[in-house]
Amino acid sequence: MDGKISIRYKVDLERMLLNGSAQPTHMQLSLLEDITDCFSDDQQIGSGGFAVVYKGIVGKRMVAMKKLSQTLDMHENKFHKEVECLMKAKHKNIVRFLGYCSDTQGRIADYEGKFVMADLRNWLLCFEYVPNESLDKYITDASGGLEWGERYQIIKGICEGNCTERRFGTS
Repeated sequence: MDGKISIRYKVDLERMLLNGSAQPTHMQLSLLEDITDCFSDDQQIGSGGFAVVYKGIVGKRMVAMKKLSQTLDMHENKFHKEVECLMKAKHKNIVRFLGYCSDTQGRIADYEGKFVMADLRNWLLCFEYVPNESLDKYITDASGGLEWGERYQIIKGICEGNCTERRFGTS
């Protein structure tokens, strides 16, 4: 039964990628594990202080999956605020936000010789995949060949987006 559900969600995600006006939505953890080969190292395309970014394969298209790694130190409201901000951010200079996953599961873990119930949080953000390097490297690299006027126009275009909240810490 779980396989049929995963296939249905994968088809829904494929449709969303084709429909540029589709609204971001909640995504099942099982779907995200499926399209990233269980977040395998082979699918990793970047990392930073707060997250690891994986490439997900959906049919013939790709998505970028940002898996937050510092969830214990982060309050749930901060993640919810980030999702809310991303859902509002629609601009030609902002990578399209497709959805999110907020999954918490209780797991038994050995803690100092005792078994305790621990919450395992999976907070993920899904974006359309853009096959270029990080924008910060592109606009700050002196050898990139961009004049300061062009860099300014790129930065100005980003600032004209609808989202004013600060993003989580990876590129």
